[in-house]
Amino acid sequence: MNNHSTKKLWTLRYTLLNVTYFAAFCTIHAYAAVYLLSYGFTNTQVGLLLAIANITSALFQPYIAGIIDKQGWLTNRRFILIAVLVIIAGSLLLLLVPGSKVMIFVIYAIIYMIQFAYQPVLIAICFEYQRAGCDIYFGLARGLGSAGFAVTAFFIGSAVEANGVSILLLVTMAAMVISAVVIATFKKPAEGAGSVSAEGDSAEAASETPASVSAEGAHNNVIDFAKTYPAFMLFLLATICFFFSHNMINDFLIHIVRNLGGSETQLGYANFMQAILELPVMALIGFVYKKITVNKLLVMSGAAFFVKIMILVFAVHLSGLFISQSFQLLAYAVFVPASAYYVSTHMDEYDQVKGQAYINSAITIGGVFSNLVSGVILDHLGIRPMLIVGSIVCAVGVIIAFVAMRGKAEQVRAKTGS
Repeated sequence: MNNHSTKKLWTLRYTLLNVTYFAAFCTIHAYAAVYLLSYGFTNTQVGLLLAIANITSALFQPYIAGIIDKQGWLTNRRFILIAVLVIIAGSLLLLLVPGSKVMIFVIYAIIYMIQFAYQPVLIAICFEYQRAGCDIYFGLARGLGSAGFAVTAFFIGSAVEANGVSILLLVTMAAMVISAVVIATFKKPAEGAGSVSAEGDSAEAASETPASVSAEGAHNNVIDFAKTYPAFMLFLLATICFFFSHNMINDFLIHIVRNLGGSETQLGYANFMQAILELPVMALIGFVYKKITVNKLLVMSGAAFFVKIMILVFAVHLSGLFISQSFQLLAYAVFVPASAYYVSTHMDEYDQVKGQAYINSAITIGGVFSNLVSGVILDHLGIRPMLIVGSIVCAVGVIIAFVAMRGKAEQVRAKTGS
């Protein structure tokens, strides 16, 4: 097989992992409120469930990343497979066992948590396999993952209206079954760099970094990690603020849509629009890096998050919603690949899974605060006060990001002597 065909094969496999992941992300996360409200949960209870799931995920991700970074039995590939199987089992339980609200609360929280927890691992596995000689086009694969979310969102809204919320579980299971098949065959080639086994498992357990370096140089202690990457840790605070507002919009978007005169169908269109816009940006982000530094892109993405929520504060009809969603092009679509490349280029190899996990933990912590605050504000004050609070928090995040990325730029110049 020639190099061009090999590149296509690895990119195709990784694309399928992203497409199935984000199809399930749409049904599990974007429609969480729709699913839970249909079973009689209040907005406050929905916020509490999502907050608990996010807290658990935020604590779980760095712990798992530390284990994976030690290059032992638990590899990126194996963790993804385990996560996928857990989601399938949980979805099947919700579908077949008509339980109480308590059972739904527990199982849905586990599904929500584990699905979010393996997102940084999905990013990390790309860079791991690239270092092993597998030619994967990250930006294109991740962009097509967003397209998978978009297509799912486009059809799932009307499907829920026509068939009920059980269709969400069926789509989730179908996506995860495909993902399980793909990740089961996602093995490093014997001739790849650092690969010593045709089966790939021992290759995954081996590190590109010498064992002594991995054991002695990895910053598994959060204090050591913070001392080594201070600008990154400050940027995590900005990330919490960005995703406070981002999650506020996404988790309670159905209320925003209904307030502007729409329904589940328009919710699907809104999710489709913002997700499909991510594709061209993520696919072409490699070219953008040549013109604009990753540091500047991360600050720009934060500013776009702010503009996106501010538009919703003043929106009076659905056109305002769609204008707001269009800023996904500069917000989330830029943040995700830029943050991934930031970690891969600014951190040592044995810290990169943790770096991705810390970003995802910051995102989930933002979700925790958003879930706890948004549901209560929504129940007692309404939509606009909720969005105003989100706008203020996001504005603080933009300021923090500017300071953090400016400091990092100065640090890089000091190291290079420029």
